[in-house]
Amino acid sequence: MGLLFIAYNIIVVSMIPALTPLPGSPWSVLPPGAHKASLEDVAAAFATNVWRRQLFDGLVLASGKLRIAGCPAIYLDGSYVTGKPRPGDFDACWDPTGVDPAKLDPVFLEFGNGRSAQKAAFKGEFFPSSMMCADVGRSFVDFFQLDRFTGKQKGIISIPLSADPLLSGKEQP
Repeated sequence: MGLLFIAYNIIVVSMIPALTPLPGSPWSVLPPGAHKASLEDVAAAFATNVWRRQLFDGLVLASGKLRIAGCPAIYLDGSYVTGKPRPGDFDACWDPTGVDPAKLDPVFLEFGNGRSAQKAAFKGEFFPSSMMCADVGRSFVDFFQLDRFTGKQKGIISIPLSADPLLSGKEQP
């Protein structure tokens, strides 16, 4: 009887590049650009402890609600996508293209009281990507690509929602 060899490779490829130091910033950041990734990629890269997993669960919940409303993509930012060991929350903005206002959870348009309603619902903050950030005179998607400590360019995560494997086939609340 001959030997039977069964072999397979499991290759995990993340679309998220390694964090890099940015002189003047307290934590490593993503290299400049909008890095396309799935929610599963985000989990592998950033949901690395119990607290970060709780934040990620809020991100997934919000992503599902935005997807139902027709949102094509979100952009993830904040200390969650840096080397900060315990980020307070995450920051995100959502592409309003094609969003049905009748299907959009109203909490995504509540910006008062430090976005407390959004933080209570999702453990993070959301802004329409095209909305102007009054403090800097840029849209949120552009503002998010600036490091808050240095003003230098840094990266964000672009997450297409329509075909995301983590959301596909799931009934969203």
